[in-house]
Amino acid sequence: MEKAKKRQFGIIATIVLAAVIVLGLLWATTAAKKNEEHQDTLQRVQKLGRIVWGVKADTKLFGLMDTKTGVAKGFDVDIAKALTVQISKQTGVPMSAEFVPVSSSSKIQLLKNTNIDGTVSTMTITPEREKIIDFTNQYFDAGQSILVKKDSGIKSIKDMNDPKYKIIVIVGTTAAEETKKFAPKAKLIAVQDYATGMQALKAGQGQAMSTDNAILYGFATENPDYQIAGGTFTHGPYGIAFDNNQRPMVRETNKALAIIKENGTYNKLIKKWFSDVPGLDWHELEAK
Repeated sequence: MEKAKKRQFGIIATIVLAAVIVLGLLWATTAAKKNEEHQDTLQRVQKLGRIVWGVKADTKLFGLMDTKTGVAKGFDVDIAKALTVQISKQTGVPMSAEFVPVSSSSKIQLLKNTNIDGTVSTMTITPEREKIIDFTNQYFDAGQSILVKKDSGIKSIKDMNDPKYKIIVIVGTTAAEETKKFAPKAKLIAVQDYATGMQALKAGQGQAMSTDNAILYGFATENPDYQIAGGTFTHGPYGIAFDNNQRPMVRETNKALAIIKENGTYNKLIKKWFSDVPGLDWHELEAK
């Protein structure tokens, strides 16, 4: 009798253990599949039929929110639209482009949280960022420039390598360090933000403001007495970014980027947004 009870208990225990193992495997498989779907951006956008792009809302010419209509406008926005159309053709899945405003400090976290699928937002490709997110090939050849008054006689950053010149830079950026490399004799004036920098330039506190050329393009169009002088003197190309380990999405986007450059779409957008920037030879920005 005692042996029979032990045998019965052993059978029940075996069945329970087997059930636990099977349920565990099912749970693990489901979790892995769900995690895979969460992580695979290309699968997600195809399934939902849309690509949610993070774009700037305060960078004139690249990404600026129209306060009257609430519609985002700019070169980055148009690039995202063109890429969405092309990726839809490549994959055979119709997709729309949606836009979410991002800032320099929020865009990576929004990618990590899947609040956005990708971002086209004047984002410089750097080795540090490449450790945590994926970049496409560069889509815009950005770098640091100087903005000067048209009648200043200043043609480039090298002209300012003299103690008589003062260059306005923004606190917290790399502009001061880079400017010192090219004009070490010039004095630097550091201000808290770009608007203050432009006011200081207009007030004559300095003869130039130096920062990312994409930002200076916007100031040049708003202030016709000022122009960008000498092109860029650093190299900080912009890339389209996705969360890390998104090779399928990066591959499709790189393919789409190459095609819109080949078929002329990219150059049309360059002309649309940059042909009226004072002091800028917009042809230098065209795809070669």
